[in-house]
Amino acid sequence: MVKTLDLLLTKYLKAAISYEGIQRIETFPVPESALRETVLNAVVHRDYAVAAPIQIRVNADRLRIWNPGELPENWSREKLVGPHPSRPFNPDVANAFFRAGEIEAWGRGIKRIMDACREAGTPEPRINVDAGELWVEFPFSENYLEKIATADRPPGKTTQKTTQKTTLKSVEEQILEVLREEPSAGRRIIAGRLKNITEDGVKYHLNKLKKKGQILRIGPDKGGYWRVLERNDE
Repeated sequence: MVKTLDLLLTKYLKAAISYEGIQRIETFPVPESALRETVLNAVVHRDYAVAAPIQIRVNADRLRIWNPGELPENWSREKLVGPHPSRPFNPDVANAFFRAGEIEAWGRGIKRIMDACREAGTPEPRINVDAGELWVEFPFSENYLEKIATADRPPGKTTQKTTQKTTLKSVEEQILEVLREEPSAGRRIIAGRLKNITEDGVKYHLNKLKKKGQILRIGPDKGGYWRVLERNDE
């Protein structure tokens, strides 16, 4: 349990760096307490008759934790995320964790996860319940993604808000320039041309440009190309 959290926080999740005076502050995209509770719930409530292991996927903009299991009979997702009594899928496993001091109170795990995210100012997780499986997905906040995307830039002398807006505009303009010259350029090529942004940062800005209607993807991810939509194309 501890090793899993340490591995996620030290290897797979990148902390956004900020400063208060000379104090360096590291902020992870998912609160550690929420992450711990979700992993713990997956261990306690998984269906051990299923051979598939618990799966954790870390993407550029989200983290997902999957485990095989079933909700109690007549339970819905709405009941799971609301106040509910304790109905552990594996009572003996739950009891062992309770006696070890890992579970403070049965039936409050989901509420603690939601509360931790709200207190940290991160998006609440999405919970998806299907037949025989359960996904908990933590989307990363736009503020976190913006900080990661511009992490390699040297700090400026203006305010954080002004610097952030200027940086974002500069990055997006540079990406548009690359795509005008080389429409088939992928994230790796764009990151190499800009030299001050990661591939994950490029992905984030490409998604923002698409949402703003400034670029359009023609064809599949492999073999397709980007079309930059100029004002006279509208």
